[in-house]
Amino acid sequence: MHSIKAIRENPDFFKKKIEERNTKLNIDDLLTLDKKNREITQKKEKLEQEKKIISKSKNEDQFKKSKEISKEIKILENELEKLKKNINKILYFIPNLALDDVPIGEDEKSNKEINKYGNISNFKFKPKSHFEIGKNLNLMDFDIAAKTSGSRFVFLKGNLAKLERAISDFMLDTHTKKFGYMEISPPLIASENAMFGTGQLPKFENDQFEIKFNDETNRKFLIPTAEVILTNMIREKQLKKEELPLRLVASTACFRKEAGSYGKDTKGMLRQHQFYKVELVSIVEPDMCEKELSRMISCAEHILKELKLPYRTVMLCSGDMGFSAQKTIDLEVWIPSENTYREISSCSTCGQFQSRRMKAKFKNKNQTDFLGTLNGSGLAIGRTLIAIMENYQDSEGRVVIPDVLRPYMNNIDKI
Repeated sequence: MHSIKAIRENPDFFKKKIEERNTKLNIDDLLTLDKKNREITQKKEKLEQEKKIISKSKNEDQFKKSKEISKEIKILENELEKLKKNINKILYFIPNLALDDVPIGEDEKSNKEINKYGNISNFKFKPKSHFEIGKNLNLMDFDIAAKTSGSRFVFLKGNLAKLERAISDFMLDTHTKKFGYMEISPPLIASENAMFGTGQLPKFENDQFEIKFNDETNRKFLIPTAEVILTNMIREKQLKKEELPLRLVASTACFRKEAGSYGKDTKGMLRQHQFYKVELVSIVEPDMCEKELSRMISCAEHILKELKLPYRTVMLCSGDMGFSAQKTIDLEVWIPSENTYREISSCSTCGQFQSRRMKAKFKNKNQTDFLGTLNGSGLAIGRTLIAIMENYQDSEGRVVIPDVLRPYMNNIDKI
């Protein structure tokens, strides 16, 4: 969330940067409401001061006037409450602003490829898709999942289920032992306030799985990503500078309606309502965000390098980034059956955007400031499974286990 004071002081800058985010919002309407809010606030404060002076007087003739002032104050308070709601209706929907080096564009066509890593396999046979391989091995079943849960769910069985677990364990071990992240086993349910804090609400409410409770005022949601629950661990806290950086990692199920993606990736595991992901979250001093982003990207890349999966890095343009991000780098892994790269990790710095929404600060000497937050996939487990199945398939339809995963698979070499 942005400071209304910052918008007030530099409206032309915000208009330009919001337009770059491919977002249409009327900043002038916001400033008009803000001006009115400040005028009424000053009027209310003046009346409160007048009432305070009267209260010290013992003149009974002033009591009637004091009651009239109280009525006026109440009317102004109601006006301010309505104004605040209208201001927030605009303020809550303003996305984070892109950093200067982010390419300007409307969609993925304007994204910028940074580099490529690894050699794409030259199969001597036509590579099968992951869902063909899984079906032929009788270890991946979408039909049963459709009966029990509906579309965009899957049953993994036997060694394929074990491989999924092995991938998760390998990632967690790497991020904790090699890169110093603290492992967290968090709740999979988030409150409305938590979802607001990281930017999922109110703008993306239709994408979320809400849990129905009898108490409709106490709204709860299945987490769309562990970023929500991990980042909110600092909600309404004031950390000490010495506690930073704070680096957290969790492997969790994630739940998304994929409301805007119907008709896309309907086959296989690429776009599921329930999927698994190892999530990285960093809490840092705000001026350390870009340095921390580079570190986070290298942690995610290390997993792909260890698995010997070909991939590329892509900087997202201003119109393709997530709502809370100010800069995002995607890692895209090679998928042989599609002859293209697919996102497997998205690493973003959010600057102070989320910490303002969460009221999360740190203290440096005698000053306090909002924290910097970052998040990234380290990696998406389902898509890593897909990439391994397709890149490590052999001509007989078996899947060779990458060397680094064999200790997690009882040292078997193939499925």
